Amino acid sequence: MDKGSDTCQTLCVHTEVVERVSARMEPEAMLFELADFFKALGDATRVRILHALSFSELCVCDLARLLNMSSSAVSHQLRVLRGQKIVKYRKEGKNAIYSLDDYHVATLLKMGLEHIAE
Repeated sequence: MDKGSDTCQTLCVHTEVVERVSARMEPEAMLFELADFFKALGDATRVRILHALSFSELCVCDLARLLNMSSSAVSHQLRVLRGQKIVKYRKEGKNAIYSLDDYHVATLLKMGLEHIAE
């Protein structure tokens, strides 16, 4: 393969296409938020937590046992996921019971796993 064959060899801007795509793109601020969302998913521990929560809501102690981690380490990762509205929790007595925030998160996990399996 020629060096640079994966880039344009001459300057050629397709103005109509660029304008059409530009009109459909989301605002830059929203795309930065999306990047932060995907950063939160970019950690194997957090993905493991989400995978577990895709089967059942679980308390911090359950997640710690399941993932062979300390409750403190799990709580730290859950704070990151909560900050991105990926998980939510409810109090049950003295326990915090976590679940996926909504079906979109489960869909993303499923789609990602399907992509990896291809």
